[in-house]
Amino acid sequence: MHKLVFILTLCLLGQAALAQDSTFIKVHFLYGSKPHPKYKNVEEKWFGGVLGGHVGIEAGSSNQILNFVRKGKFHWFPNKRNPHSTYIHLSEEMFYDLYKTSSDSIKRAIVYIPITTQQKQQLANISTAYLNQTPYDYALTGMRCAAATYEILAHLNIVPAYTQPKTATKILYPKKLRTKLFALASTNNWKVEKHEGSVKRIWDRD
Repeated sequence: MHKLVFILTLCLLGQAALAQDSTFIKVHFLYGSKPHPKYKNVEEKWFGGVLGGHVGIEAGSSNQILNFVRKGKFHWFPNKRNPHSTYIHLSEEMFYDLYKTSSDSIKRAIVYIPITTQQKQQLANISTAYLNQTPYDYALTGMRCAAATYEILAHLNIVPAYTQPKTATKILYPKKLRTKLFALASTNNWKVEKHEGSVKRIWDRD
């Protein structure tokens, strides 16, 4: 009887340890859009239009979304010596307010990706490093928000790693990354939350 109790205790402790050794990150997508013709006089045009949008990574329930943005004049081609880019932390409210539109009117999606505590620490290390010094320029033919987010996920071994030029080429805009993560979510049974946007705008589709 004592042996049985001892074995059950070990099992419960093992399960508790596994539970403590895992968490999740949330990949936030803000969909690109353009004004619906009926509302073109009241709705503003957004950078990138339908294929625009934005994406960032939140670690667990920290309410701090790490995302890559332009800082300064827009570059058509990457400039390593004078990067016009930065990584920033935004609260969820500020992240979805980037286009100065009510968050209730934004079409958005969140992909929940399970990670280990080791991956979470790795993400924290990457965040600290990238917030202190941007690793690449923001450019039309270079790294932008989707490619930058993919690059971080690759460091965490969630998606295959590419060279930086290949990452920039393959993950041109948020929809490219959404498609990949939605497919992984379907395969791995990850949680996905979606919120439809205002009918006053024409939104990017999945």
